[in-house]
Amino acid sequence: MADFIDRINSLSLSRRNFIKASTAAAASLSLAGCGNSLVPAGTDQITDQEEKWIPAACWHNCGGRCSNKALVVDGVVVRQKTDDTHPDSPDYPQQRGCHRGRSQRHHVFGADRIKYPMKRKHWEPGGGNKELRGRDEWVRISWEEALDHVAGELKRIKNEYGNKSILGTSRLLNFYGGGLVRWGSSSSGAWGMPQECMTSGFSWSSNDRLNWRNAKLIVLWGANPARSSLGNPTYNLLQAKKAGAKFIVVDPSVTPTVKTLADKYIPCRPGTDTALLLGIAYHMIENNLQDQDFINRCTLGFDQDHMPEGTDPKENFKDYVLGTYDGTPKTPEWASEICGTDPQLIREFATEIATTKPMIFTSSFAPARTYRGQQFCQAFLTVGWMTGNVGKTGAGVWTMGYAASQSYGGKRLVRGGGSGLPRAVNPLFPDAAYGPYDGYRWANPTNPDANGMAYCETYDAILNGEYTGTNGRGKVPCDIRLIWLVRDGYGYNFLNQSSDFNKGVEAFRKVDFVVTNDIVLSTISKYADIVLPATTQWEKEGKIYSGNPEAIFIAQKVVEPLFETKTEEWMDCELAKRLGLNPDEIYPLSDKQQFFNSLAGASVITKDGENYESLVTITEQDIQEWGVEGNPQEGKITLKDLLEQGVYQVPRSPDDNLTVVQGEDFVKDPEANPLGTKSGKLEIHCQSLSDKIAAYGLTTIPPIAKYEPPLDGYEATLKDWQSKEKGNYPFQLVTIHYGRRSHSTYDNIPQLREAYPQDFVMNTRDGEALSLKDGDTVLIESAYGKCIRPLTLSETLMPGVVTLGEGAWAELDDETGIDKAGATNVLCGARLSGQGEEPWNTTIVRVEKYNGEPLKSDAEWKQRIIF
Repeated sequence: MADFIDRINSLSLSRRNFIKASTAAAASLSLAGCGNSLVPAGTDQITDQEEKWIPAACWHNCGGRCSNKALVVDGVVVRQKTDDTHPDSPDYPQQRGCHRGRSQRHHVFGADRIKYPMKRKHWEPGGGNKELRGRDEWVRISWEEALDHVAGELKRIKNEYGNKSILGTSRLLNFYGGGLVRWGSSSSGAWGMPQECMTSGFSWSSNDRLNWRNAKLIVLWGANPARSSLGNPTYNLLQAKKAGAKFIVVDPSVTPTVKTLADKYIPCRPGTDTALLLGIAYHMIENNLQDQDFINRCTLGFDQDHMPEGTDPKENFKDYVLGTYDGTPKTPEWASEICGTDPQLIREFATEIATTKPMIFTSSFAPARTYRGQQFCQAFLTVGWMTGNVGKTGAGVWTMGYAASQSYGGKRLVRGGGSGLPRAVNPLFPDAAYGPYDGYRWANPTNPDANGMAYCETYDAILNGEYTGTNGRGKVPCDIRLIWLVRDGYGYNFLNQSSDFNKGVEAFRKVDFVVTNDIVLSTISKYADIVLPATTQWEKEGKIYSGNPEAIFIAQKVVEPLFETKTEEWMDCELAKRLGLNPDEIYPLSDKQQFFNSLAGASVITKDGENYESLVTITEQDIQEWGVEGNPQEGKITLKDLLEQGVYQVPRSPDDNLTVVQGEDFVKDPEANPLGTKSGKLEIHCQSLSDKIAAYGLTTIPPIAKYEPPLDGYEATLKDWQSKEKGNYPFQLVTIHYGRRSHSTYDNIPQLREAYPQDFVMNTRDGEALSLKDGDTVLIESAYGKCIRPLTLSETLMPGVVTLGEGAWAELDDETGIDKAGATNVLCGARLSGQGEEPWNTTIVRVEKYNGEPLKSDAEWKQRIIF
């Protein structure tokens, strides 16, 4: 069946054909129980075909990486499996994939793949009927027509309005003069600047994985690795628990991690973590429980005797906590009224973290995804440092939010090489060479040549013609005409994933032109004018993915590109010809050469843990067979074996030379081993942080941790603080990660929709007070939008707290203004904060029973199938 791709391309791709295709024999491609696969009828004719397991990409932004392999029979993926390259053990665990990665074939071969170039029926150069974006019909067009339209609009808008009228970036666009960049922080919230200024990145790193087992206590603050960090993190943490570590989890809800690991649970309202930490600090100071020797030697700013040079001694942290000058002692009782944690529990918690050594004190990103979230970061680091659990075995104070670093740390033991492709700098935003995240966690707000706006100001910039300039530039005028999303790393679904979806739709319907490339009709592509069909990573040459520090994953081409899908490099090169650019200057290396370079440049740590050596053995015959340029070399594994294995992992054991105790040398002698901070120490009082945040021009923060009620925080749920009478929006919404999706990716997979319903969860007592019951369809409304969802009542949430999984593909009814999918950014408003962090977890809503037709299960909804 060598003509499999041709047969797929020649199909009449109706829903009926897909349903028919799904009945194909399991020996060819069984996607059990679903009719959403691109497999032609008649595959039962496959007999005695060659089977091959191919290491496949699991490429989505879940924060980690795992092993994923596809069994291919004559171009058809029959099934998948994960790591089986070696026996599994706690010291040398397999890199097992999760259910999402194992659903990848449904993503690649789904009936809802974008198969051909297409445009809106009522689009024409200049915009056509813009109000129909998001609800127009789609018309199939040829690649020639699509490329001519895209190049024509790009040239027209550049010539008439200039490059600053273009919002977006790509390698091609950067060669064509660049565009405005969206900057800010999403995943890591407000953590970027506090880490840079207070620690010089010191607390981004941790002790290595095996060293965690030496801890007597591990505190997980706002972390839910059992759901948010799939793969090995929870398994690794269980090894620390088996070794004797006690776990305390701080969270607004009893999460799966609490149920799996916790010996003690500390409830805390969203956005009030700073108050809880200040209450802890008060108890420690009041009872002299802080490690004063460590504080005196290794930090600045704790008390008036240890302040940075030139600062006001009254600005010290200790006197703020005690209320020496503001008259408000930050007692556990004071904290409890804000955060909802019982005062006695605060005292017990404070005593335990102050007196238990060694202790690991680690936070996720979630508590910092709040308005003015830097205050949490400042308080978390300060309280952690007060315990003195730094630079010691089994101890540490750090932020480990991504799955790749949850429960991991130390040196990177194996790493891929570079592609060899030169950087393509955006002339309008030179700090950001083109990459998957462009202005993500942008750290140079004093650069006058940076042209762009915060994530949360994007839509206002389009609608109002101005944005906030950094470094005191005031309002900068703009005239955005084109939204550009033709880029590697498709799935940058920011219309769905950034705050204030309703305002985003309004902005998208204003500009002249929106172009995307995509594999499915995600939300942002639904509101585009032209959509170009992109290949998935399974249809590309290959790539090395880095996950945790101990492993790399080598993904290869699994199948040839389906239908008329093309790579982003091909699109860029074809557009370059139409724009008068030289494609060979944009991409001087082929994709195969880039893949080879990354393999040839891969390195692995030596046994002594001090140096690195080449990972891959490459022969002259390998180079000739690949048809690339390169040199033979000796390594630890042959190229053939590495490609067949698909994963390279460095074995670990307790007696190896790879142990890392983060900050050990610094703590022993801070003067001889200074950090990269301004003072060389850990800065509790950090003026550079205060100055850096001010330079962004959005909000300000003091140089020490102080609690200021956040916009749309707990205080805003109350009409009257003294009586605690509830206001118009009495519930605090937490936007959680959960099993159905990786952010918005996979939300189109019917199997995952069935397994993980998008339920809205609230406390049982809160629901009963509103006469609501399990299964009711409820209307959830904020000041920014409204949606409907099935209700689940549970005592696992604090009263006044509600949750909804982030990433659902918005389904907005333009007549009622109601989103039926439960897209959280319909509810979360675009509020400017700090370094441009998205303040998702400070959102307040009201809830009532929905009087319309109850929602069907998401798994029963029609897929977005075009052609």
